Amino acid sequence: MGKLSQGRGRTAWGEGDATVSPAGKKGVLIGGALAVVGIVVAALVLLNGGGSTAASSGSEPASTAAQPNDPTSAAREYLVAFGAKDADTASKATDAPTDASSALQDAWATLRPTQLTAKLGDVGAAQGDKATAAYTITWNLGPGRTWTYDGSLGLVQTQGKWRVHWAPTVLHPKLVAGQRLAIASSDVPAVVDRDGKPLVVSGSGGLKLADDKAFPLLRSALTGHGQASEAFAVERVDASGKSQETLFGNPEGDHKPAAAGLSLATQNAAQAAVDGYRGKAVLVAIQPSSGDLLAVAQNSNVTNAASAFSGQYAPGSTFKIVTATAALEAGLVTPDSSVPCPLTDRIGTRTLSNEGFDLGTTTVHKAFAKSCNTTFARLASQLPADGLAKAATQFGLNADFGISGLSTELGRVDPAANADEQVEDGIGQGKVQVSPMGAAVMAATAASGRAVVPRLWADGTKVNTGYTPPPGSVLSALRGMMREVVTGGTATGLSHSGSVFGKTGTAQFGDGAEAHGWFVGYRGDLAFAVFLEGANDSKPAVSLGAKFLDAL
Repeated sequence: MGKLSQGRGRTAWGEGDATVSPAGKKGVLIGGALAVVGIVVAALVLLNGGGSTAASSGSEPASTAAQPNDPTSAAREYLVAFGAKDADTASKATDAPTDASSALQDAWATLRPTQLTAKLGDVGAAQGDKATAAYTITWNLGPGRTWTYDGSLGLVQTQGKWRVHWAPTVLHPKLVAGQRLAIASSDVPAVVDRDGKPLVVSGSGGLKLADDKAFPLLRSALTGHGQASEAFAVERVDASGKSQETLFGNPEGDHKPAAAGLSLATQNAAQAAVDGYRGKAVLVAIQPSSGDLLAVAQNSNVTNAASAFSGQYAPGSTFKIVTATAALEAGLVTPDSSVPCPLTDRIGTRTLSNEGFDLGTTTVHKAFAKSCNTTFARLASQLPADGLAKAATQFGLNADFGISGLSTELGRVDPAANADEQVEDGIGQGKVQVSPMGAAVMAATAASGRAVVPRLWADGTKVNTGYTPPPGSVLSALRGMMREVVTGGTATGLSHSGSVFGKTGTAQFGDGAEAHGWFVGYRGDLAFAVFLEGANDSKPAVSLGAKFLDAL
C-alpha cells in the first residue's frame, strides 16, 4: 500500500452557490401540513460543494432558516452542509456532533475534494421515532478521478427533533467503527527490467529513475519510454492505517509498465566491474538468443557519454575473429592448417611484429589463441580486397539499427583501398572501426550463429540495414578457436569463470604510443565486450571480464 495522507484539523471553507432538485420521498411527513409539503416539494436535492442554498423559498441561509421538523428536512439539512463542507452545521444536524465533526473534517482534509456533491434520494416512511433516507455522494478528487457511491442515513427523533443518527456508514456505507477513509498514493513502475524490477517509476513528481545509480547511460532513453501513471486509490483503513479494502481507484496504477530487456542484476555486476578500474572502462552485455541489451556500463573516467553505443575505436586483435572467419570461409585454411608465426614479417611495404614471441610453424587455432599478428596479417593479404568487409558485415559491424531512445553505431569496415591497408585491417589496426556495442554484437553472433538484432525494448528494434551471419560450419570452427583463447591463450585469466569463449585485443591509436585494451566474448547466453581506453594491454580487460562474470 502507498503512503496514507493523514491530514486532519480545522479548515475554513468559502461560500458559493449550489443547485438542488426535488427530493423523492415515500410515506407521510410528520405533521402532514400542506405548508410543509409545499416546502418539501420546492426543496432542492442536488447539493454541491460550492456552498449551500436555503431549503425553502425564504432568503435566510440554510443554517439559520426555520426548518420543518421531519426526516426529509433533517436529512437534507445534513447533506446540504456536507456538500458545502460546513462541519459545524453538518455535525449539529446529527445526534453526535463531536464525533461527526471530527470524522467529517478528517475525511475532507484527507481526500481534499475539488468539488463535493450530495444528493438526497428516497426517504422512507417514519417508523415511530426512526426513519431512513438514501443518499448519493460524489467526490471530485482531481482530473479523471470522480468517485460516486450510494448509501443510507439513519434518522432518529430525539427531544422532539429529527436528526441524522451518526455512524461511520453516514460517511461511506462500508465504514465500520474504528475505520476511516484514506488516500493511497505512491510511485508505481513505469518501466521494468526483464525480471519485472522497476527501472523508472511514476508519481506525483513525474517520471524518475527508481535508482539513480542504475543505467546512468540510459536515463533519457528509459524515462522517455515510460508513461506517467501515479497510483491513486481511496481505501478504508483501520486504526493502525492498514488497508481493509480499496473503495476507489487503483493502488497499482492505471498503466502497464513498459518492458525493457535490461537486467538490473547484470547491470550491477557490470557497473561494479568498471567502477573498480582506475582507468577508462566500458562494458556492454547482450543476450545472444534475444538480442536484449542486458547491461551497459562505463565509469566516471570516460568523458564521452556515447562511448559504449557509438564510440568508434580500432578493435585490435579482437578483429582476428573477422579475419579468421574470412580465411576459413574462403577455404584458405582450416583450424588445423600449418601456418608461419615469425616474430616479424614484412608483407608488402609493411613490417608486422608480435609482442615478443615467435611460434615458428604452428596451427591456425594456436596462432589465434596466442594472437599472432604475423600469421593473420599474412592471411589478410591473401583475401580479396572486400574479403574482410564482407566477413565483418556477417558479424553485424556494418549493420544499422534504430533503437528508441538510443543513437548507435556498431562499426565501419569498408573494402581496403590498397594491399597495405588490408594487411593492417587484418589485425584491427588499419581503418576498421568498432564500438563496444558493435563488439558485443560480434560476440553474440559468434555465440548464437544467427543475426543478432540488439534491442532495448520488448516491442522491438527497427532494422535499417540487416545482415546474414557466417555459415554454421565456419562458426563451429571459430568457436573452438575462441575457447582455446581462454583455456591456453591470451585470456587464461578467465579460465576459472566457467566455459568462456573470446578474443583479446590491443589496438594502438594516435601516434602509436598508447593502445586500447579489449576482451570480446561470451559465456552461455551472455555475450559481452570490455573496452579499456588507453590501457596499453589486454590483460586488465580480461581481469575486468572475470570480475564481471564472477559477480553473476
